[in-house]
Amino acid sequence: MVSEKIKAISAVLLGNFFFATSIVAVKHISPSLITPIALTSIRVGGTAILFWLFFGLKAGTNQFQKADFYIILICALTGIAMNQNFSIKGMSLTSPIHASLLVLTTPIVITLLAAFFLKEKLTSLKIVGLLLGVFGGVLLVFSRDVSVVNKSGQALGDMFVVFGAISYATYVVLMKSIAHKYSNTAILKWVFLIGSMISIPFGWHDLRLVQWASFDALSWFCLFYIVVGATFFAYQLVNFGIYKLGASVAGSFIYSQPFFATIAAIILLNETITLTKLLSAGLIMTGVFLANYKPKGK
Repeated sequence: MVSEKIKAISAVLLGNFFFATSIVAVKHISPSLITPIALTSIRVGGTAILFWLFFGLKAGTNQFQKADFYIILICALTGIAMNQNFSIKGMSLTSPIHASLLVLTTPIVITLLAAFFLKEKLTSLKIVGLLLGVFGGVLLVFSRDVSVVNKSGQALGDMFVVFGAISYATYVVLMKSIAHKYSNTAILKWVFLIGSMISIPFGWHDLRLVQWASFDALSWFCLFYIVVGATFFAYQLVNFGIYKLGASVAGSFIYSQPFFATIAAIILLNETITLTKLLSAGLIMTGVFLANYKPKGK
């Protein structure tokens, strides 16, 4: 029988796979076919509909303590509305390489916030694992060619990606404080509903201007992948990992995103495997292992 820890690790890895490969889908349709703010509205609103369609009437998913509901509100603001808007806007302006690199600021912020607010112990092995993961990610993303259509907006795009990473880190740490009290779907259906109520009004103007007739089959698939795979499924998988592994450990798996992005580039963009990429992947996996390692008896 597969242990709960293995299930949690597999879930977080799959969630990060969806997040990483969605960068290619976002770049394909935004901003050429749909603006970032309109795409965010569809992503958040569509996911909210899916959660309420499948879990809206599920027993025990509508009762929250008053203090915890305030945390739900903050999670919706930081982890959904702010994270999605900042991240998609950043991806549309900067290169996938820069986006992959700057997202690696997330586990650093998560570890610091978890140590301060959740009193999670910052061990020497965890610190070494984080450093190895960062180094491997940096080595990996810089081994690829950087191509940006709008070079003048790259710095602004980088800034938005960092803001998105910080917002998501805040969401992960806050989620850990209530994840053990309620079911995964109970939390997510509410954070996405509230997040959609924040995001859709901001994107409504741009949504009305989208030329849906210009979407081909691949563009529709990219939109479907972003909403269903990289949001509806990915958030459930990552939240399950947060509950089972802890905020900082689950967050450290974000180091796998550059690895998955590179694999996607090899398959979709015909990039080749190099020694540098293999070394980077080894460093990332080692970093994840050390961040997750606990000596026997402890």
